[in-house]
Amino acid sequence: MEKIIAVRFFKSENGNEPVRDWLFTLDKEDRKIVGADIQTVEYGFPIGMPLVRKVDAKYKLWEVRSKLASDKVSRVIFTIHKDCMILLHAFIKKDQKLPEKEKNTAIERRKKLDEGECDE
Repeated sequence: MEKIIAVRFFKSENGNEPVRDWLFTLDKEDRKIVGADIQTVEYGFPIGMPLVRKVDAKYKLWEVRSKLASDKVSRVIFTIHKDCMILLHAFIKKDQKLPEKEKNTAIERRKKLDEGECDE
């Protein structure tokens, strides 16, 4: 099966990759679940509910919705930029509604994407 889109981590000005760092805070089983869900999107985008939901049309943001083994729910917010899936922000969801703080973090990172972000 061929990849539909490549996956990249958002990289901050100081070289940090916040979503990659967040993934390593999860236990191994939860990390595998999130990774498999991201891979499903990578090979099948566009995908709809229940795995992927659009969260912001203006900034072209979607979320990967994962049910973790630890009985928690995670979200990885991403955008499509130059045919790449850029993972902008991730968090453990605690409320029904997407918290504005989490959405705003993703929007700020989306604004910072530079033209070379997807270069291999």
